[in-house]
Amino acid sequence: MEVMVPYLLALLLLALSLIFILRKRDSSSKTLPPGTSGWPLLGENMEFALLGPQKFIKDRMEKYSPEVFQTSIMGEKMAFFCGAQGNKFLFSSENKLLTSWWPQSMKKALLFPEFVESSLKEVSALKRSFLHDILKPEALKQYIPLMDAMAREHLHENWDSNRVVKVFPLSKKYTFDLACRLFMSLVDPEEIKRLADPFTLVTNGMFSMPIDLPGTAYNRAIKGGKMVRDELMRIITQRRKELTESQETAGRDLLSKMLLVTDEDGQFMSEMEISNNIIGMLVASFETTSSAVTSVLKYLAELPHVYDEVYREQMAIAKSKGAEDLLTWEDIEKMKYSWNAARESLRLTPPAQGSFRETITDFTYAGFTIPKGWKTFWSVHSTHKNPKHFSDPEKFDPSRFEGSGPAPFTFVPFGGGPRMCPGKEYARLEVLVFMHNVVKRFKLEKDIPDEKIVFHASPVPVYGLPVRLLPHGN
Repeated sequence: MEVMVPYLLALLLLALSLIFILRKRDSSSKTLPPGTSGWPLLGENMEFALLGPQKFIKDRMEKYSPEVFQTSIMGEKMAFFCGAQGNKFLFSSENKLLTSWWPQSMKKALLFPEFVESSLKEVSALKRSFLHDILKPEALKQYIPLMDAMAREHLHENWDSNRVVKVFPLSKKYTFDLACRLFMSLVDPEEIKRLADPFTLVTNGMFSMPIDLPGTAYNRAIKGGKMVRDELMRIITQRRKELTESQETAGRDLLSKMLLVTDEDGQFMSEMEISNNIIGMLVASFETTSSAVTSVLKYLAELPHVYDEVYREQMAIAKSKGAEDLLTWEDIEKMKYSWNAARESLRLTPPAQGSFRETITDFTYAGFTIPKGWKTFWSVHSTHKNPKHFSDPEKFDPSRFEGSGPAPFTFVPFGGGPRMCPGKEYARLEVLVFMHNVVKRFKLEKDIPDEKIVFHASPVPVYGLPVRLLPHGN
């Protein structure tokens, strides 16, 4: 037996060597996208934060590949898809090659813990068609007069008596107040504040490194998320009780409609499902829509010739109505130049940076293998300022959107495919109604001409975009 031991060891070593060689050959047969994983544990998080998403992506497209490159962000192996073809590929591969994925910082801060480890795809997609129905133009038309009335009220209370205002914090207040009114019929300032204050903690930390230590943005986001969920559960439970007692069948706002809708098996949404859906809509209203409003007003303050065209269009609409008449769908449809200017603002300063997915199988793209389990990301920044798609890309030019507009999959502020942002039309109405009311009252001048823009969850002016308000006729 002792004589056999050396031979057995030799055979074992040979077998292990063959396994290693075969695995290496199998691995080398997969050509991964070019790129780098950055530092151990940290990945390229620091580079992404310091450079900002636009320069980070542009540099790597030039250095590695204009089609797809790999990196490591938020502790995940990730493939960044670039260009119109990359956008088209990811948008059309939903549920075939890819599934939804949220960063840990977002999941833990925003969602109920019971849902974090379950299928987020089921939670988010269960009533997705319902959300599309209640956020499509036909359903939103009825809210335009209320949007107009609230914009007038907001400007009267927060703008009219001031010579200088900070646009970004005020636009966040307006968009959040409006969302609370339209989604849940909340009007009590204290009740709205109980949601808005912790929501600020959530949005400030939901894309941070998931380090749950006291004092970190992530820790504050988790605490804020719990406060938001607790308050929403109180509101939802109370509303369900009211609906049961009143036997309401139509639903006076989005919350009531969610409480009344049933799936194909006749099952109602649970309170936690409703809370998660409302949180998703509030995130968009609180961060991205307010960022969009801020950017539009920034360009109107910087570019007098654009402002003058918007003013001319909006005053023609105003003069066709009585002073107390509220805006209608027909008025919104006349705001063609204003919407082209808003879209050009969304191109140059997109409020949302892109979206994550997770691969559910190995697949090949542009000659590279994307392994199962990797995360993917598409970004507005690979096309919006690409001279291949937009000539003189840094120039503000609303005429780009006349006629058939930009080529498909190049202008993607709301994403695309089956997971295109369901709040696209809501955002359009909100931006146009606010533009209408601001330019009717004021001409704008930037108080800090060279104010920088930094990236958090959305692009944010460093000082909140203070502008001087010049009433017409002065």
